[in-house]
Amino acid sequence: MESKLGLDFTKVEKARGYARAIAADVQSFVEQYTTVAVERTLCRLMGIDGVDDNGVPLPNVIVDTLKDKGVLADGALFFIANAMIDTGKTPQEIAELVADNKLDITRVVTRDPSRIKAALQPVIDESLQRIRTRRERREHYLQTIGEGPKPYLYIIVATGNIYEDVVQAQAGARQGADIIAVIRTTGQSLLDYVPYGATTEGFGGTYATQENFSIMRKALDEVGEEVGRYIRLCNYCSGLCMPEIAIMGAFEGLDVMLNDALYGILFRDINMQRTLIDQYMSRIINGFAGVIINTGEDNYLTTADAVEAAHTVLASDLINEQLALAAGLPEEQMGLGHAFEMDPKLENGFLMELAQAQMLREIFPKAPLKYMPPTKFMTGNIFRGHIQDALFNMIGIWTSQGLQLLGMPTEAIHTPFMSDRYLSIENARYIFNNMRSIGDEMEFKEGGICRQRAAEVLDNATNLLEQMVKEGLFTALEKGIFADVKRPKNGGKGLDGVTLKGENYLNPFVELMKGKN
Repeated sequence: MESKLGLDFTKVEKARGYARAIAADVQSFVEQYTTVAVERTLCRLMGIDGVDDNGVPLPNVIVDTLKDKGVLADGALFFIANAMIDTGKTPQEIAELVADNKLDITRVVTRDPSRIKAALQPVIDESLQRIRTRRERREHYLQTIGEGPKPYLYIIVATGNIYEDVVQAQAGARQGADIIAVIRTTGQSLLDYVPYGATTEGFGGTYATQENFSIMRKALDEVGEEVGRYIRLCNYCSGLCMPEIAIMGAFEGLDVMLNDALYGILFRDINMQRTLIDQYMSRIINGFAGVIINTGEDNYLTTADAVEAAHTVLASDLINEQLALAAGLPEEQMGLGHAFEMDPKLENGFLMELAQAQMLREIFPKAPLKYMPPTKFMTGNIFRGHIQDALFNMIGIWTSQGLQLLGMPTEAIHTPFMSDRYLSIENARYIFNNMRSIGDEMEFKEGGICRQRAAEVLDNATNLLEQMVKEGLFTALEKGIFADVKRPKNGGKGLDGVTLKGENYLNPFVELMKGKN
């Protein structure tokens, strides 16, 4: 690919090589461990669902039992399979017996590995087919009713009530949105379990539950058929339940998932070891399910300066890319993140934003980049805000972004009304239509501001990654390399849920799902 910005692709490959080394170091650590979230995910892949008499999810009941007895190192599947052989029960029935204190799965007879594999295989096959069927349903819709052009118009709903979310989501789709993101209720990322059932009470968003996913998927399919355009559903598999929410989304046909290797560490103080282990399994699942992941580099620029810290966004994108590749996720499903977050009073800030967006497009040519709107410098002045969003939309179409999260003129005032979304969709559609081919027509002046800015950001990112290779990602995070946020390797939430794998440990889903896109 010839660079419109005159990027030196030998430097790009050098930077990518550093990121690959950083990711390989992380991966060698990750593969030695499991977590309570990974094991709950495997329980769900065995068909275990529902809650006990106290409202505790049955996957938690199984995994907490193994953890409390000090045997989690051998993994949930080992004990479930032996119990299946011993009792003739299904995994769901076994979980219910454990919840009722009628079965101790740690005391059943240990069977030969070949019998364990034979016991698990039918359930494994059923789970994988369930995910394939969901993916085929999406592909059928795309082949029959089609979809909107890129950049996809991406909006959020966040009422706290899934049924009210449905009303707003369907209205947004009728207005022209291509992706509906159901914002998660404040604090859910810190829950070490996934709530059960449909929910109507959330603060600043709605609980991510499997039933809520099902309700919204059905609603978007209905409105998609009505408007003649497939509507994608987005939610969040970040936090302490990354892989668990990923599998629930795979079962219910979600299309996009917020899934970043570093976001939970930096912005939710979740232990880095826990997060990096969990993200691996979650990305294996998302890859197999055909889900586009969204990474969260845009958040760096809400805490750090968008001019000075631009190179950290590129460096993180490169690391996220390599960690995703290690999990078998194809580039076409990597919604790597960046944002339009410079101070609007900055002279030629638009040109710097344009340079950075074009730079990412050229460095990640296959990725459906996720471009985030201005938030940090939105003041409540809806007229100026609407102009800021218009400039953001201009860059989105100019540089062929993939997922354009639309800015709202009422940002910094309140959660958007349906009328606010209408204005934002109208803004984007007007600009996208009128400027559809601007990227093909315009060139960047040699020696000009845009080329110089892109070269500077690439150089700084390459230097940063080189330094990180020497000290490793864990140390870099402790030093506050990203977003000016420092996190200790053994601090944060969830470290007690990390376990070194034992000699009986098995997780056949990694081999069966990884890279099988």
